[in-house]
Amino acid sequence: MTPWALILVLTLASGSAFAQRGERDQKGPPGKNQGMSKDQRQRMREDMRNVYQDRSRPQQQRQMSPQEREKLRRDIQDANKDLRR
Repeated sequence: MTPWALILVLTLASGSAFAQRGERDQKGPPGKNQGMSKDQRQRMREDMRNVYQDRSRPQQQRQMSPQEREKLRRDIQDANKDLRR
């Protein structure tokens, strides 16, 4: 390989490396802010807090009417008959 070709290859490779590094420096450290505004981060915190509160609250079961219980019982019996076949 001629010295001029080697110099040309190194120049082109270093140019793209410097361009990538400069882009990262402008954005700041990776993982910081991630392009979200302060309001968006606050909303996300509130949403996650609500999700965890909902999980800790026990779910209340509503009382079934006699007709609903009978229908559920029949449906389960029919499903069991189908499984045995």
